[in-house]
Amino acid sequence: MIQSLDEFKTYKKAIEVAERIYNIVYKWNYFDKDTVGKQLIRAVDSIAANLSEGLGRYHDKEIKNFAYYSRGSLFETRTWLTKANIRKLVDEKTFVELSNELDVIGKMINTYINSIGDKNNGVNEPDEEYQSLSPNIQFPIPNP
Repeated sequence: MIQSLDEFKTYKKAIEVAERIYNIVYKWNYFDKDTVGKQLIRAVDSIAANLSEGLGRYHDKEIKNFAYYSRGSLFETRTWLTKANIRKLVDEKTFVELSNELDVIGKMINTYINSIGDKNNGVNEPDEEYQSLSPNIQFPIPNP
């Protein structure tokens, strides 16, 4: 059962990916930071923020609700990351790596959500490690 953020693997993985993305966006020019970068950072930071806020709640319904918000932020992060890739702000290799990490976080969040309300186990996470199912993500890139 998760008692603190220190033992919350999903939260820690979300923090790790958010810091990686922040370090990439930090190097962009002002226009790209202002248009795509700020949105991407807000979305990826919200994944961990919502998980932590939910963990601080006392009722399963609230905990689960914040986990759903976290999953929504993960989907928004995918959108902004895809835009960054299409606009050549993130190279293909980095895009695939980050997409794979987001896949893993998504699986972890889903497992976490499914554990909430389980009266036998409390709120917890799985012990096994997740792997991405989409190593070769293909998105159409428009001609400029």
